[in-house]
Amino acid sequence: MNVYTIETGFFKLDGGAMFGVVPKSIWSKLCPADENNLCSWAMRCLLIEDENRLILVDNGIGDKQDAKFLGHYHLHGDDSLDRSLAKHGFHRDDITDVFLTHLHFDHCGGSIMRQGERLVPAFRNAQYWSNERHWKWATEPNEREKASFLKENINPILESGQLRMIGLEGTVPGSVEVNRPLASSIISSLSVRLANGHTDAMMLPQFIYKGRTLVYMADLLPSAAHIPIPYVMAYDMFPLTTLHEKKAFLQEAAARDMILFFEHDPVYECCTLVLTEKGVRVNALFKLNEI
Repeated sequence: MNVYTIETGFFKLDGGAMFGVVPKSIWSKLCPADENNLCSWAMRCLLIEDENRLILVDNGIGDKQDAKFLGHYHLHGDDSLDRSLAKHGFHRDDITDVFLTHLHFDHCGGSIMRQGERLVPAFRNAQYWSNERHWKWATEPNEREKASFLKENINPILESGQLRMIGLEGTVPGSVEVNRPLASSIISSLSVRLANGHTDAMMLPQFIYKGRTLVYMADLLPSAAHIPIPYVMAYDMFPLTTLHEKKAFLQEAAARDMILFFEHDPVYECCTLVLTEKGVRVNALFKLNEI
């Protein structure tokens, strides 16, 4: 198995929203904000090469939205999905599977592209993987979250016939499920952890890489700055659930010396943890290619 970091660029979000109840006097030391209180965040994807499968985990915000929409998020940086794939010798047509942790626009917007007046899958040879619980949640959204679930990112996947569902048999909606890996249905070496605090049935892919367990953190832990237990985003639908999920996961990750891969950290790709008298703390920060 080979794994590659795929950078798709940066965007900006309100720092207060990203850190919830944590005061700016504290979080701004970790993530400095601009004059509009906005902080830069990565949209970092993961590419897994395993025998004849090439699996892309999430795909960023894409470029099909209009200038007004994209202007809200101040896209910047020199990276793009296509340039990152090419850097490692791949093309989007090589992708066999697109694993969507969840269907918020900054995670799945690159799934679909414009072809003239049509919206078509950006990965024409790939299967797209979600799960029935989250798909229902995203296509029948609540008033608070529906601005993050854009129909143009979601409906064309279903219409294409390329959508596949990962089975969640035996899981309980609303429970803290993050410690029970499930079979992924994609490759035998890939399993899935569920987290329900940010949005219902978000999936965190997990696999063994060079003898170590690596977990793609999606929005359970957007960045290394979010490791302290109370640092929960205001974007989360169920913040107390996130708090419990984080606490349970971090203790396990520290005990098992897991590698955490961050989707949104503007600087750091990966970290390991250590359990101290004051709780779980960062042990080491490094790039994926340094493992």
